[in-house]
Amino acid sequence: MLSEVRCHCFIMTLALLVDGTAMTAVAAPEYHPINPTQDNKTIALTGRDLTIEQGLAVARFGAKVQLSPEAKQREAAAYGLLLEAAAEGITIYRFNRGAGDQREIVTFTGDPMSPENKDKIAKRQRAIFEAGSRSGTGPEVSDEDIVRAMMVVRANALTWASASPPVMQMLIDLLNNRITPVVQSRGTLGEADLVQIENIEGTMVGKGECYYKGVRMPAAQALKQAGLKPVEPFGADDDALDVTNAYATGQALLLIADGKAALDWADLTYAIDLNGMNSSVTPLGKPVQDARPFAPLNWDAGRVLNLIKGSYLFQDDAKRIIQDPESLRASSIRQGSAWKAWAALRDTVLLQMNSSDNNPAVRVGLSPTDSWELSTPQFMRFYVKGGPHSNGQHGYVVSNANWDPYPMSNDVEAFTNALANLDIAIELRIERFASTFFTVDKPSDIMPPTQVGYRASGGGGYMPVDIWQEIQSLSAPLTPEGQAIVSTVEDLQAQTRIKMQRARKVVDVSMDLLAQDMLVATYWMDVRKTQKPDREFGPGPTAAWAAFRKVVPLDPTKRPDRPIGDVTAAWLKANPATGFFPAGESDFPPSAK
Repeated sequence: MLSEVRCHCFIMTLALLVDGTAMTAVAAPEYHPINPTQDNKTIALTGRDLTIEQGLAVARFGAKVQLSPEAKQREAAAYGLLLEAAAEGITIYRFNRGAGDQREIVTFTGDPMSPENKDKIAKRQRAIFEAGSRSGTGPEVSDEDIVRAMMVVRANALTWASASPPVMQMLIDLLNNRITPVVQSRGTLGEADLVQIENIEGTMVGKGECYYKGVRMPAAQALKQAGLKPVEPFGADDDALDVTNAYATGQALLLIADGKAALDWADLTYAIDLNGMNSSVTPLGKPVQDARPFAPLNWDAGRVLNLIKGSYLFQDDAKRIIQDPESLRASSIRQGSAWKAWAALRDTVLLQMNSSDNNPAVRVGLSPTDSWELSTPQFMRFYVKGGPHSNGQHGYVVSNANWDPYPMSNDVEAFTNALANLDIAIELRIERFASTFFTVDKPSDIMPPTQVGYRASGGGGYMPVDIWQEIQSLSAPLTPEGQAIVSTVEDLQAQTRIKMQRARKVVDVSMDLLAQDMLVATYWMDVRKTQKPDREFGPGPTAAWAAFRKVVPLDPTKRPDRPIGDVTAAWLKANPATGFFPAGESDFPPSAK
C-alpha cells in the first residue's frame, strides 16, 4: 500500500531508565524503503522544468540530483539579496522580524554580516535547526518515497528562495546519499508544511534519527558514514526551507503516478469487460463521440476502441443485446472524466513544484518600472537598491500568502471524487455479470461444473461491495475549515494532509477493486472463448488475459494458495497496463480543458 502512514503500525513500549526516570520509547513503524534501481541516473534541477517522471525517478527509484548552473546562480543571488535587504534596513518577515503573531518584533537591526549580528543569527539558526528533530507528532511517515518526494520538490523550488548555499547543498547531499530523515506525519494544517521540513532541518545538523540507505540510525552517524559534516545554517535558512507545501506536493507527485497506473488499468479491464459481456460497442464509436466533443472523454473512448480492435464484438451476433447496463455503457464517460481530473491535477502540480511558495518572495532584478504598483510608496518600502551582499543587484523582498496550497488542494479532492465516481461504475459492472438479462448466456451451460460460479472466477460476491464501501467512505469532500489560531493571524486551513492521505488511499483501494474486475472479466472471456473458440478479443485484452492466466490459471485447483484478490492486485501493481496496449497507442490524455 502507498498510503502516507500505516494504520496497522504497532506501538511497543519499553521501560528505560534514564537519569533514574522511567521513560516510554515508541518503536519505529514498519518502514518501506525504496528500490534504488535508477541510482546511476542524475537529474538536473533547474527550478523550471522538473517533470513527474523525473521526480518519481528520484523519489521512488533513487536517482540523484544536481543544480543546473543557472539554478545555482539564481539561488545564491536570492540569498545575497536577502542579506542586502536587511543591511539596507528593509523589514523582512522571519529574518529581522519574527514570525506569525511576532511578525512586528525586531530580531536584529543593521547589517546581518556585522560581527555581532552574524554570531547572533548563526546561534539562532543553529538552535532552530536542532529543534527540528523534535517537531511534529506521529505516526511517522513509513514510506521512504514520500520523504524523498518532499525533498526533491523542495530542492527544485528552493532555487527560487533565499537559502544559504551550504543549506541548499546539504539538501542535495541528503538525497544523493540516500539519507532520509525520520519525518512525522502530523503537524501541518495543509498550508505550509513547516513540521515535516523542520524534521529535515534536524537531520541536516546531525540531530534526531534518519534512515541511511534504508537502515535507521542517529542522524549524526549517518552524516559521518556518508562523509558529510553537519551544516551551519545562517540568514533565514529556516524560513527558506520550511515555508513550503513540499510535503503535500511531493505526495501529489506520487498520486499522479499511481493514479495514472490505476486509470490505465481501468481502461484495460473495461475492454476485457466488454468482451466478457458480449457488449454492444456503439457508445465508443465516432457518431456518438462527435455528438458530444469533450476531448478527454472522446480520447478515452478511442483508446478503449483501439484496445478491442479486431474483437468479435464488431461482428454480428444474434444474441447480443442492443444496450448494456449503464455501468458498462457509460464507463468510458466516467473514465474520461477521471482522466480529465487527473490531467488538471497533473498540470497544477507541475506548476506548483516548478515555482516558489515561499514567504517572503525574493525577486532579484525586479525594478520599480516593471509594474505600476512597484513604484508606489508601499512597495518601495521593500525595494532593495543593491550593494555588496547582492553584488550590486537590486530587487524586492515582499511578504505574501503563496504558501496557501490552492488550487492544488482543490484538484486533489476533484480527482478523488472523479475516481470514486468511476469506481462505482466498476463495482456495478462486476455485479451485472451475475444477470443473464445482460450476459444472455449462463456459464453453467458452457463451462465444466468446476468452473461455474463466482468462486470459479475468484472475484465478485461480497468483496467488490466491501471494497466500494471503503472507497465511498473516503471520497466525500472535506468541509472547508478555518480556525483563528496564532493570535488569529493564521485563520485558514487547507487540510491538504488529510485530503492527500485520503486521495492516495482511494487510488490504492481502487486497485483492489480493479483486481476484482480483472478476475470476473477474464473469467467471462474464458466463457466466451469456450463458447466459440474462434473468437478474437483485440490486442489489449488478449495480451493481458494471456499474461494473467500464467499467474492465476483458470483451473481453481492450480491457483496460488493465497487470497486470489491479493494475488491479482499485486500483479496489477507490478505490471503496468500500458505494457499490454498496442504499439503506438496514446499513453496520455489531451489537455484537461
